[in-house]
Amino acid sequence: MDRVHGARPPVVWAALCEMAFDIFSPVAGRDETVHLAEETMKLWRARPTSAAEPETSGLSMIARNDYAQAVWSESDMKRRVAVVPGDGIGKEVIPAALRVVEATGAAVDFTIFDWSADRYLKDGTTIPADGFAMLARDFDAIFVGALGDPRVPTNIHAKEILLGMRFKMDLYANVRPVKLLDEALCPLKGVKPEHVDFVVVRENTEGPYVDAGGVLKQGTADEIATQEDFNTRKGVERVIRFAFELARRQGRKKVLMSDKSNVMTFAGGLWQRVFKIVAADYPEIQTQHMYVDALCMHMARDPKQFDVIVTNNMFGDIITDLAAALQGGLGMAASGNIHPGKTSMFEPVHGSAPPFAGKNIANPIGAISTAAMMLEHLGFAKESERITQAVLAAVQQKKITADIGGSLGTKEAAEWIASSVSRT
Repeated sequence: MDRVHGARPPVVWAALCEMAFDIFSPVAGRDETVHLAEETMKLWRARPTSAAEPETSGLSMIARNDYAQAVWSESDMKRRVAVVPGDGIGKEVIPAALRVVEATGAAVDFTIFDWSADRYLKDGTTIPADGFAMLARDFDAIFVGALGDPRVPTNIHAKEILLGMRFKMDLYANVRPVKLLDEALCPLKGVKPEHVDFVVVRENTEGPYVDAGGVLKQGTADEIATQEDFNTRKGVERVIRFAFELARRQGRKKVLMSDKSNVMTFAGGLWQRVFKIVAADYPEIQTQHMYVDALCMHMARDPKQFDVIVTNNMFGDIITDLAAALQGGLGMAASGNIHPGKTSMFEPVHGSAPPFAGKNIANPIGAISTAAMMLEHLGFAKESERITQAVLAAVQQKKITADIGGSLGTKEAAEWIASSVSRT
């Protein structure tokens, strides 16, 4: 009891709260989850205290994505972020983004890991045996640059690190905000910034990406290759509910589910049924369905109709690249790999781009916007918004890299944004 009432009760209480919420929230509705948060708050305020406990301590409850998260707020406690710059331009854009985060003054500590092609070629390490457990245990978030190097043709290190994080840490919701910052960046004629502002939620742990299948009679004229598409009720339901909760939290009015259920009838049928069941819990949100091929056509013709799109792993992978083109290319695109209440991972989506590496020409905005997304997730909403506004100013004033109409290098563009953040 002395330990609980001594100098470390905040950590103990936060851990107990998270444990309770992990058990309770999957089987409870939003109202019940919020009620649990309120009751836990009362217990916290009524707890025994000691002189060793800072007077500024406090525990706040945030209802998010149908989960209640215990967020410890203390003036001298920092959020811990594991950083994996990785390969190629990741080693340039991630330090640039960290410089911008530091300019906000957010209470964040970074720990750099050298997991990359260089490390793999040096000693065969992709990620240590306890790497995923360590990340989940010791860090609040993970910030990844890019993984992929022609010196490792199999890309085994990228697969084990990046897909390993998504699957072994169960980061089931891939969230891709799509927002146009300047009309000049969009390849579509007459499309203005207010016409491109939506979010794609991609299921992140199932589908063909589980690597199930096989090859029969390989090398013969009768060769057969199969790739299995896994869709579970649990996986489909939680990502659809995540999309509706995101829409509710952000004040968005529509959720569109996309599949190819006219051909992929078994998997598509599951998505159709679950979408209707979950939608019934959100009567204030409009629902819509499009086959994925029709969605691609409408995204290129009239993107302003979209608000939140939820889809499976493979279709999400494809349509988010198309969506990125609407906002100026992959160099502008941010993403988060989320499991509410657990350590989540954030990464720009542009890849390692080996031909551009080491030349100070890579666009850092995707990484910087991803960092802003991560800060918001960690509870630093004001700092996140300062970065977002600085990025917007950089685009509007052409203080950007050549690929999107500027003349600055990677470091110089990031430094301009960091200086802008420092002044706000």
